Amino acid sequence: MGTGARREPGSRRLVLWRHGQTAWNVERRFQGKTDIPLDETGVAQAARAARLLAALQPTTLLASPLRRAADTAAALADLTGLPVAHDRDLIERDGGEWEGLTNAEIRERYPAEHAAWQPPGGETSPQVAKRVTAALDRALDRLPSDGLLVVASHGAALRLGMCGMLGLPEEIWERLGGLSNCCWSVLAEMRDGGWRLVEHNAGTLPEPVLSDDRPGQDDRAGTRPPRPL
Repeated sequence: MGTGARREPGSRRLVLWRHGQTAWNVERRFQGKTDIPLDETGVAQAARAARLLAALQPTTLLASPLRRAADTAAALADLTGLPVAHDRDLIERDGGEWEGLTNAEIRERYPAEHAAWQPPGGETSPQVAKRVTAALDRALDRLPSDGLLVVASHGAALRLGMCGMLGLPEEIWERLGGLSNCCWSVLAEMRDGGWRLVEHNAGTLPEPVLSDDRPGQDDRAGTRPPRPL
């Protein structure tokens, strides 16, 4: 995955940008493919992050069609004048029976599935990684050799897609931490057409990641509240 075998090697860059905060993020509800809008804080986060990302002079904008990601991308489009393309393969992980439930409810009702972080009726991690990586590869195929692609999507989708782009084996995917609301990671193209992670979860001080991704120890314990940008 993510080898760029169809492309002539260049100096492309890929910015993977998670959407701003939603009410369900604050309530710690699994969003998945449910189309939840940004809340007031999320709108402000998107505007702030867009000002920073505009300075990178992106050449192409791509987003998940779910409102929280599409509206995040629109904030950058307003500053750059670039159009936003949308790809349904960039939507968040299908949460099946977990969607709309809080993390505490999931842990109580589905203890075994929670431990494995596999939502009943939802997607597996490899399925998400495969479709998101394919969407990124398609967009990169159309990007000039010196282009910068900004992709606005979702926490689990982006982390798993990033693992695919980096060619990481599945058994170590959990070692790559998640993305906080409206933060981003940057991948740079290598001479062999592969990708190198040069920046991760940029745009904030370290804090718990409230996401549909597998929670870390701090997030499981709920020891700290979310802190907006």
